[in-house]
Amino acid sequence: MHAITIPTPGGPDALVWAEVSDPEPGEGEVLVEVAASAVNRADILQRQGHYAPPPGASPYPGLECSGRIAALGPGVSGWRVGDEVCALLSGGGYAEQVCVPAGQLLPVPDGVDLVTAAALPEVTATVWSNVFMIAHLRPGETLLVHGGGSGIGTMAVQLAKAVGARVAVTAGGAEKLEHCRELGADILIDYRTQDFVEELHKVTGGIGADVILDIIGAKYLARNVDALAVNGRLAVIGLQGGRKGELDLGKLLAKRAAVTATALRSRPPAEKTAIVAAVREHVWPLVSGGRVRPVVDRLLPMRDAALAHRVVEESGHVGKVLLTT
Repeated sequence: MHAITIPTPGGPDALVWAEVSDPEPGEGEVLVEVAASAVNRADILQRQGHYAPPPGASPYPGLECSGRIAALGPGVSGWRVGDEVCALLSGGGYAEQVCVPAGQLLPVPDGVDLVTAAALPEVTATVWSNVFMIAHLRPGETLLVHGGGSGIGTMAVQLAKAVGARVAVTAGGAEKLEHCRELGADILIDYRTQDFVEELHKVTGGIGADVILDIIGAKYLARNVDALAVNGRLAVIGLQGGRKGELDLGKLLAKRAAVTATALRSRPPAEKTAIVAAVREHVWPLVSGGRVRPVVDRLLPMRDAALAHRVVEESGHVGKVLLTT
């Protein structure tokens, strides 16, 4: 088969489409013929040499895919060769084939085509696990989503609205904010020209956000705490703004607030299986019913992964950029 390899870490041109060995499914795994994968920030970090795959994972980038089951490994039940699926991966999505633990498979939802389904696994698993399973967003509460125009952001807006929450987003520029509004966002904040703490307090009467989903990290840490409501929950899922920040524990105590930080890729298989099962139970009916949809900015051939990485690094997209085999 062919896959996108990284012979030497570096810029987008470090991604090389090359012939590699065919994978073989092990105990509890299935082999998927890949139709499409999606570009995530973690793929960019891996390409740069900053985010190695977990032990035992495929060395190729790609944290999600869609396709058809080509073979079943020993001990797999409930799936058949030919089933159309999408999958949460620890790596290997940028390839013509990938082996996946059966517990990380999802059926392609009704109303979604096979290629577009590649935009769903990583964002739904990330948002559902952090915003709902950990931060316990409830109807009537306010969620602040940083990077509202990203793949994570566009999914977080829709899921929060589907459960009856109010949603605030930060994004760069009127065009991205308009996309967020169309998806259901109630409070639109342009981080280039507005201070999100001031704007959020203005709209909420000084209360703030009950839950904040943050992809920035250190740069926003202190201001996120300022933006939290009493009993608020800050969920950090990215470090685009740095790893180390100063945390005022006094403010956190006064607000009886909590800060959590998670990475999905490195979680044990049992935890990923539980998250995928929760996504199938709670999110898939919303997708099949048309209340939540994958947002795809563009499709590119997998051979053009370098171009796709440039698009994502420049942040000119809304939703997901997909790579097709």
